[in-house]
Amino acid sequence: MKLPRRVWAVPAIAAAVFCLAVGAVVAWQAERALRGSERGVAAGSVIPFTSAAVSPAANPGFEGFAAPAVFRSGAAFHGRFYLSGPAGLYSYTSDGALQRIYRVGLDLPPAPLGEMAVGTLADSRAPELLIATDGEGVLVFDGQRFRQTRPAQPDARKVTALLPLASGRLLWGTAKSGLLVYDGRTLQAFHSTTKNVFVTALAGNEAELWVGTLDRGVLHWHGGQAETIDEALGLPDARVESIAAAGDAVFVGTPAGVAEVRAGKVSRVLAAGRYAHSVLAEPRSLLVGQMEGGVLRVALEGVSNPGAMRRPIGAHAEYPAELKRSDASGAAVEQLLRVGDARYAVTANGLLRLEAGGEWSPVLNGNAALLTDRNVSALMVGSDGRLWVGYFDRGLDIVPAAGGRPVHVENEQVFCTNRIVENRSLGAVAVATANGLVLFDRDGRQKQVLTRESGLIANHVTDVAMYGDGMVAGTPAGITFLDASGPHSMYAFQGLVNNHVYALGAGGNGLVVGTLGGLSLVSHGAVRHNWTTGNSGLKANWITALASVGGEWLAGTYGAGVARIDADGMVTPADASTRGAVVNPGALLADGRVVLAGTLGQGLLVGDATGTRWKTVTAGLPSLNVTALAVDKGVVYVGTDNGLVKISEDKL
Repeated sequence: MKLPRRVWAVPAIAAAVFCLAVGAVVAWQAERALRGSERGVAAGSVIPFTSAAVSPAANPGFEGFAAPAVFRSGAAFHGRFYLSGPAGLYSYTSDGALQRIYRVGLDLPPAPLGEMAVGTLADSRAPELLIATDGEGVLVFDGQRFRQTRPAQPDARKVTALLPLASGRLLWGTAKSGLLVYDGRTLQAFHSTTKNVFVTALAGNEAELWVGTLDRGVLHWHGGQAETIDEALGLPDARVESIAAAGDAVFVGTPAGVAEVRAGKVSRVLAAGRYAHSVLAEPRSLLVGQMEGGVLRVALEGVSNPGAMRRPIGAHAEYPAELKRSDASGAAVEQLLRVGDARYAVTANGLLRLEAGGEWSPVLNGNAALLTDRNVSALMVGSDGRLWVGYFDRGLDIVPAAGGRPVHVENEQVFCTNRIVENRSLGAVAVATANGLVLFDRDGRQKQVLTRESGLIANHVTDVAMYGDGMVAGTPAGITFLDASGPHSMYAFQGLVNNHVYALGAGGNGLVVGTLGGLSLVSHGAVRHNWTTGNSGLKANWITALASVGGEWLAGTYGAGVARIDADGMVTPADASTRGAVVNPGALLADGRVVLAGTLGQGLLVGDATGTRWKTVTAGLPSLNVTALAVDKGVVYVGTDNGLVKISEDKL
């Protein structure tokens, strides 16, 4: 189905949405208020940044596995419709045909894409497509080329919301650095009142600004002052998901309904009890996009003066209005937007258009995916060649060695996957999850679930290793041995350096246990030695991953790179090239040819066979957060929080 051609009147759209017309006096007052807010911010709030053209990265040879596109935002720009998501930017023609994918990690910096807007910035001469990223600042696209505004502070690079202003300034919200303002020359905190808030949504203009937050309600900035509207003042929930301004009314979407705000006060709650993830105000109705359940259309008319209606604070009485559901494929409705006379819903699966009859018809669909999810947390290649892919919160996929559709397993136990290990002699697979240790047979069928009722010291299993004639499970409460004698546990009372176990390494009769408080060596059922920052060369006590190299152990740490423990128990701190790196839980691998370490935000660390010399690889990765690793027959599998790729070991 074609998109209507009148949709693509971009200058008119930009003028209507982003170049809000205000009177000369109001504009002057607004400008003065904004400049006053900037002067009121301490000099230390100015954030250094770089602004440069984006050049495609030279891919060393990574190949991606098809994962769900997962769209987050949509925008009409230069006769095209663009959808953004964790995998990249998707460009569609006016006929709805996919024209090009700009992939993160290759064409774009390695960070998931989020909210988009169209606006003319102070350092530009024409409208451009503005794209928020989760870790690489803001991308600006003129239809041909990208440029990147990248703050020096990592927290300022995680952008959660965008609002271009008629003055050419760009407001961008962040998770930890609050609300920032960019004027083409400087980037700084907007105001002290918005400096440390988790910004979720932005709406308004220079004269009147609305800032949605994660847990503080909505901040109303006007006339150089800020007011907070929270649950105590009638907001149905302190978490703000979306904001839509229309005339003298502002609609604030929350997980518990939509608050209609007039004259700075909540006048009523619409769609009470519904999860209002996105909202779009119409002349006589309000469209409410839900996390599940499609789109609601709520009629706004019904009394002669809705603004005069006041409900008691704390009451959730819904205004007597039409509440009609329009199906939107059941997927989360990420954004509702108006393009010309058409109304669109961006869902995780694609783009829908509202038809005259009130139903939503698909316009653009996402890609055909092999994998179930993008957030990979564990990897293992079995002796039969099948690839096991565990997810942070979607269970696991078992991908056949010869190709074909994977087998997906997701249930109450197999949900949050931490580690996957095979007992090659038996062909059985043990899967450590947040809800127990799940055992599969050689055919990939779930056979048994071990929990505290089965003898584990805790239900949450962080790691598992084959050990002796059985296995050992690591948990936040200690370790549990599972062997022929039955389950028996060990924790700090028996000498373990710390109860919270993150990593296990088994070799011969020895077991190395990595914990939140250091390392323990366990042999013949007893703790033989503990290493901490106080009695060894360790530079961080939090041990996240372990790997055996030539009779020695490498230990990944949280914040101090990869340390080495030799056969005599001497600890050597990390090489300078890995020092300071956060190694993700379980993301350390050695196969005799290379040593690999997955980091939080620094990409893939590649070491030589002994883990002595290291380099960092980022080009070609879908994210710099490398969460899982596996190797088989010279092929390295790299899991991230934004997809799975593979590469020949020789190319590393």
